[in-house]
Amino acid sequence: MSHEQYENPLITRYASKEMSQIWSAQRKFSTWRKLWIALAEAEQELGLSISDAQIAELKVHVDDIDFDAARDHEKRLRHDVMAHVHTYGDVCPGAKAIIHLGATSCYVTDNTDLILLREAMELVRGRLVGVIDSLARFAQQYRALPCLGFTHLQPAQPTTVGKRACLWAYDLVLDLEDLEHRVSLIKARSTKGTTGTQASFLKLFDGDHTKVRRLEQLVAEKIGFTERYAVTGQTYSRKVDAQIVDTLSGIAQSAHKTATDLRLLANKKELEEPFEKEQIGSSAMAYKRNPMRSERICSLARYVMSLQSSTANTLATQWMERTLDDSANRRLVLPQAFLAIDAVLILYQNVTNGLVVYPQVIAKNLGEELPFMATEDILMTAVAAGGDRQDLHEHIRQHSQAAAAVVKNEGKPNDLLTRLAADEAFAGIDLQAAMDSRQYVGRAPEQVDEFITEIVDPIRAKYGNSAPDAEVNV
Repeated sequence: MSHEQYENPLITRYASKEMSQIWSAQRKFSTWRKLWIALAEAEQELGLSISDAQIAELKVHVDDIDFDAARDHEKRLRHDVMAHVHTYGDVCPGAKAIIHLGATSCYVTDNTDLILLREAMELVRGRLVGVIDSLARFAQQYRALPCLGFTHLQPAQPTTVGKRACLWAYDLVLDLEDLEHRVSLIKARSTKGTTGTQASFLKLFDGDHTKVRRLEQLVAEKIGFTERYAVTGQTYSRKVDAQIVDTLSGIAQSAHKTATDLRLLANKKELEEPFEKEQIGSSAMAYKRNPMRSERICSLARYVMSLQSSTANTLATQWMERTLDDSANRRLVLPQAFLAIDAVLILYQNVTNGLVVYPQVIAKNLGEELPFMATEDILMTAVAAGGDRQDLHEHIRQHSQAAAAVVKNEGKPNDLLTRLAADEAFAGIDLQAAMDSRQYVGRAPEQVDEFITEIVDPIRAKYGNSAPDAEVNV
């Protein structure tokens, strides 16, 4: 292995072998050859002079690609598709004359991309389902564990650890719906011709429009599609790429949000991501347990989100029937968007499968704020015991401000309950009963149950445990 050239870390460090193989040269060019076979078979079925022997010869050499020969041909021809036509023809001399018959380069390039995009989306879908399942199991386990809620990153009404996990999972459910929509809509370009008019195929079939339409349908079916894009230029609309990368960006946004929450909660020592026995958190500070996996999720997710602009600008600048300034950009953006989101979801599942919860710290953090949050219940109880609501409100206001000042200015514990207990206005009120945090989480535990039953279980029933195993490499 050479270490003197740049290597893409998405391949060497982060993404799975499965996703890397989808976007590999072998898969790409073998698919080109399968497309040439599908075209030849369909043309033969519709009456063109293509023999069974020619098709058989093509099928024998689908996977044995001579990449060195292809490189030499491309250096000479300056055309990648024609380089592979010649490379295929070199090993299929009997079929050489009918390879790529009537087709434009985008017949193989675009149809291959559509096949790979669908396959990559299906792999992402499996990983997404796996993370949703993992988060749901975590949510069920901690459905009723009260914790401090936050709005504006300031203490707010309590929720539960499980309910918060449902927020993370539901973002992914919405992403799954979007992804399923994109998978269901992807179609074949099939045999649309050089500028999308099918003129070359019409000439091949002596002006028979019915055969040209049938060719398009047959090829689409042979390559695994039931539908074709209604109209195209030289390429299928780059709107499709933009929509798919938008969907991947949406998954990245959801993952980034959750990973950020986990990083904040790790700072509060309430939750931690998995930390292995010999893992080093810092080269200098040996005590550190940095949330490096969550940080990596954020880093990779940010990269995926940034790719939206490339597909958007590529679509926007496709003049008339097509310009070639899409090509180099798409070679980079489409595979790397999928490789990066694959890595994000592998990390996400790894983290959620091993989350460590610290209930005592959670209770401590909640307890420091709970006296303030309990004041409304204390007020209502005191009024029910015969007190004057406005007078009691003023007492609580003054005591709360004084207690807050002690916390902020002196760094001492919240002594609001002690102050209220010493106030005769609250004599006879069971202040400790107001400190049971479970009474302030509303329907959070029940919402967890309902979310799992109504939302997650149907996903589990539809897909099962469809997330392929993948290891976090570093």
